Amino acid sequence: MKHLDFSNQALTDYVLQVGLRESPIERRLREETAGLPRSGMQLSPDQGQLLGFLLGLMRARAVLEIGTFTGYSALTMARALPPDGRLVTCDLSSEWTQIAARYWREAGVAERIDLRLAPALKTLDSLIDAGEESSFDLAFIDADKESYDAYYERCLVLIRPGGLIAIDNVLWGGAVTEPDSGDADTRFIDALNRKIRDDDRVDTCLVPIGDGMTLVRRR
Repeated sequence: MKHLDFSNQALTDYVLQVGLRESPIERRLREETAGLPRSGMQLSPDQGQLLGFLLGLMRARAVLEIGTFTGYSALTMARALPPDGRLVTCDLSSEWTQIAARYWREAGVAERIDLRLAPALKTLDSLIDAGEESSFDLAFIDADKESYDAYYERCLVLIRPGGLIAIDNVLWGGAVTEPDSGDADTRFIDALNRKIRDDDRVDTCLVPIGDGMTLVRRR
């Protein structure tokens, strides 16, 4: 059996060329973000397409996002929601999210997006306190790695049974293969990867797309 080498740039380019359906506004946001500091935080376009595809399959109406940055993933997911859909997204940066809001307005999806500028754990706890347990169809985690486990636990409360949690950067550039020699973020990610593998509350699949994305379905 052949195994593909996803470090092959030509293969990556081919996947994006023939497998990607990216709208002009998504492409412009991605290109603007690529010229900014910390541009590596941006979601890859094929990951964005996967999230939108999953939302369509689920007929999702409510999404929770942890980590907004310049809003590419929120834009992609909001466009996949129905007109009365809802996306709550958490971030700390007013600078980066100002860029996001500009594109959301241009795309006509700003009314679907509820941006919460506060520590994400505070926002998640406030949603739980407000009685929103089991009210979201999908949660997407792409923020500080130190808090990944805490985000995961709260998302398990907030998504409905059968709902999905998508977690980005679970391969961390390959560093997870040697977690003991890596930095703290590597160890946090590896610990969560192993926890999810053994978590009988969920079904899971680790997808080698972008920097690795784990999909978790709440049982």
